[in-house]
Amino acid sequence: MKLTDRIIAGLVVPEGKEEALFKDDAMPGFSIRMRKGSSSKRYYIQCRLRSGKQHREPIGDTRQINLEQARKIASTKFAEIRLGADPAAEKAKARAADTAAQFTLAVASERYLAAKKERLSPSYFRASQRHLGVHFAALAHRPLGEIKRAEVAAVLERIASEYGNFAVDHARSTLSALYGWAMGLGLVEHNPVLHTNKACAGIQSRERVLTDKEVVQVWNAAGDDRFGKIVRLLILTGCRRDEIGGLRWSEVDLDAGTITIAAERSKNRRSHCLVLPQMALDILASIPRQGDFVFGRRAGFNVYSHSTEALRHRLPATMPEWTLHDIRRTFRTGLGALGVLPHVAELAINHAKKGLIAVYDKGRYQRDITQALALWSAHVQALIDGRASKVVTLKRA
Repeated sequence: MKLTDRIIAGLVVPEGKEEALFKDDAMPGFSIRMRKGSSSKRYYIQCRLRSGKQHREPIGDTRQINLEQARKIASTKFAEIRLGADPAAEKAKARAADTAAQFTLAVASERYLAAKKERLSPSYFRASQRHLGVHFAALAHRPLGEIKRAEVAAVLERIASEYGNFAVDHARSTLSALYGWAMGLGLVEHNPVLHTNKACAGIQSRERVLTDKEVVQVWNAAGDDRFGKIVRLLILTGCRRDEIGGLRWSEVDLDAGTITIAAERSKNRRSHCLVLPQMALDILASIPRQGDFVFGRRAGFNVYSHSTEALRHRLPATMPEWTLHDIRRTFRTGLGALGVLPHVAELAINHAKKGLIAVYDKGRYQRDITQALALWSAHVQALIDGRASKVVTLKRA
């Protein structure tokens, strides 16, 4: 039929049908659709796209636009489609663009951190929160897919001036990891962090190992307060600072003489059980219990910068620069010097096995690690006492 305003006003859904489509003979592909029980009558167009797909699209309600207006709209849309337009694809593209605009760095950071929380150690998780929430705060409201390399480079330059080169590389690594995660989910197509400069590129990694004399100086200057006890335990165990600073009494068994660093607190997500030498046990036994945390009532120790600087001022001014992590390197180097086998020394500091060894050797070497710690403790005790070490180094077969 040829649709007219009068005919449209009298259209009804035939008995026994849920809906009806009334085609207009005057304009092929143009029609009116009605549903049973509804007073709404809607204009539709239907045609075949260049791709071969059928396309049907509503263009308005008869109560809002008249027949002449609807035919003009339909004529325009038919012309666009003949020229290659794909209305459905364009709408999908517009929806995707709208979604992308809402997927800002702040939104992506929240999703990324939630996805990675169980896989990152607490210290790495806190660092990632700081990098994304503080260091890259200037980009927080930018759509993730629209952030340019120049913008990232500008932020990295500012971080370098405010926090130093190492902070730059750590923040850069965190942002790059976020983009890698987002690309894997198909949320973005590129990583703008790639090819930005590494601040520490070409800078040799730290190799500082304290001498025996310096070990004694640090031990004595550390004192017997909370931080001093942490430093002394670091010397005796080779643990990371947060592993000792965040130690909980639930991880300590003084009767068995052990500490067990929970997997979620270790860098490689592996629990680390150590049978402690008596020197370390005496330090722990001297600490009053005021909650689950050994070095704090509500949380672990967290004032390292101030405390370390204060400790440095108590040491000879001629002592070369050193960090708490150098103590861990000193412990590992000291085990090797005492004849501890490399694989045992690595396990003593909870380094994961690598390559085929990791595949085929599942042993934890707990007895060997215990002997290694006892050997090192005896060596440290001899240094503190100012006597020649009577420790017999382990000889390899």
